[in-house]
Amino acid sequence: MVIKTSIEFDPYTERKAFDETKEGVKGLVDAKIAEVPRIFHVPQASLTEKKPSVSVSDLEIPIIDFASVHVDTASREAVVEKVKYAAEKWGFFQVINHGVPLKVLEEIQDGVRRFHEEDPEVKKEYFTRDNANKKFVYNSNFDLYSSSPSVNWRDTFTCYLAPFPPSPEELPVTCRDAVFEYSKHVMSLGGLLCELFSEALGLESEILKSKGCLKGLSMLCHYYPPCPQPDLTLGVSKHSDNSFLTVLLQDNIGGLQILHQDSWVDVAPLPGALVINVGDFLQLITNDKFVSLEHRVLANRQGPRISIACFFSSSKHANSTVYGPMKELVSEENPPKYRDITIKEYTEGYFKKGLDGTSHLLNFRI
Repeated sequence: MVIKTSIEFDPYTERKAFDETKEGVKGLVDAKIAEVPRIFHVPQASLTEKKPSVSVSDLEIPIIDFASVHVDTASREAVVEKVKYAAEKWGFFQVINHGVPLKVLEEIQDGVRRFHEEDPEVKKEYFTRDNANKKFVYNSNFDLYSSSPSVNWRDTFTCYLAPFPPSPEELPVTCRDAVFEYSKHVMSLGGLLCELFSEALGLESEILKSKGCLKGLSMLCHYYPPCPQPDLTLGVSKHSDNSFLTVLLQDNIGGLQILHQDSWVDVAPLPGALVINVGDFLQLITNDKFVSLEHRVLANRQGPRISIACFFSSSKHANSTVYGPMKELVSEENPPKYRDITIKEYTEGYFKKGLDGTSHLLNFRI
């Protein structure tokens, strides 16, 4: 018997073998593996930075209550001020009393769990790496074959919901109703968020909507199985979002962290809350006024962790719109910090690069 040495480790071959099972990380856990395969091992440099900073261990991202946003002008202005502070200083905040019923939040989480815990043969019918032509895509690690140094400990299904929604038949029965219902509420919340972000910039409330920030909506539904060796891998590597803004629903297990002032800060689960964050496109068009912060998800012995990330971005469909820093926000004293781009150009590079721990936005700085 020939014993393989670490020198013979071929990450491409092992990634391909993992991919061809079409069973994802959950398939490994169902096989009762005791050790995390090498393709999931995070480089040592990333492991050393996994320790949270003691000095910020008591920091919390802002929590904003939307209950009074429609009450009167003064109440709305108070909310706008909080959104402004969060978007400029943190890039992230949690929102409560956001208008999405608790029952809808529970049903989408249940639907995501049901799909990922469905019989593997049923899930395989939806397995594909053809993001271009499908409105429902199930796989593990969109960047499996990119230059990303390690594979993340999670499985995902993606549903492209706007501007061209799928027909009911294109979605699995296990999550169909929940996806459609939740997406309706998220679209509505996205409209309000765009208004508040616009007002926080000191502009007309419709300005971001007019720039097409709400045109596209994709929903990424992540399933993070319990990990036998969570210190060796990550649920999601460090990255910023390829979106204008992101609305995230996470369950009570935790693991999401943001890189704030060079330290990792936990985004502690808050029952009934939604996590909102600024994406790369919003940082670009606001000329760095709002920040798209890098974040990651730790692997965990507990699980499964369920999260649903809704991205407002038109990257799925051809869009000739050219985006650059908004003319209302630049001046001689504050010149454009980015060159003009199309979302297609940005997204192609983002997906090719994968989640390798570097910022794609930096490539477009002037």
